[in-house]
Amino acid sequence: MILVTGGAGFIGSNFVLDWLAGSEEPVLNLDKLTYAGNLDTLASLKDDSRHVFVRGDIGDRELLAHLLTEHRPRAVINFAAESHVDRSISGPGEFIQTNVVGTFNLLEAVRGYWNDLKVADKQSFRFLHVSTDEVYGTLLPGDSPFTETHPYEPNSPYSASKAASDHSCAPGTIPTVCRY
Repeated sequence: MILVTGGAGFIGSNFVLDWLAGSEEPVLNLDKLTYAGNLDTLASLKDDSRHVFVRGDIGDRELLAHLLTEHRPRAVINFAAESHVDRSISGPGEFIQTNVVGTFNLLEAVRGYWNDLKVADKQSFRFLHVSTDEVYGTLLPGDSPFTETHPYEPNSPYSASKAASDHSCAPGTIPTVCRY
């Protein structure tokens, strides 16, 4: 089983649908169902026993610990985030809470879970954090596309909060991969 956070959002739900179309491995889908979450996108999975949906917040460490212990995922894929630059300018607090604090709480819950795994399970476990190209700033006409080695140059509360969450996922105790 894998744990997908933000799996009712646009990118997360498409990942869940694609995953289950190509794999028998179950998905535990955790989503807060804010403005961006839409369970209608997952309606085709309503009777699919491989899809377990839980409404919840990545900032809720108790819930995370319970889900990790109960479902024993081999990987966590973090799509959960507050997004949209304009929303971040008018209300940056939500972005800090979810993208920075929430990601930290998710990482801490996963680290606690990972610490209790057997050696072989630790070696195969993965945490994948999904970011955004917004962390690199703005491309001007004629600029080359961003790469993962481009320096971070966030220029909104959204991109700054995503940059902070990316840096929280830097290689450490658990095997972590950030993807942009």
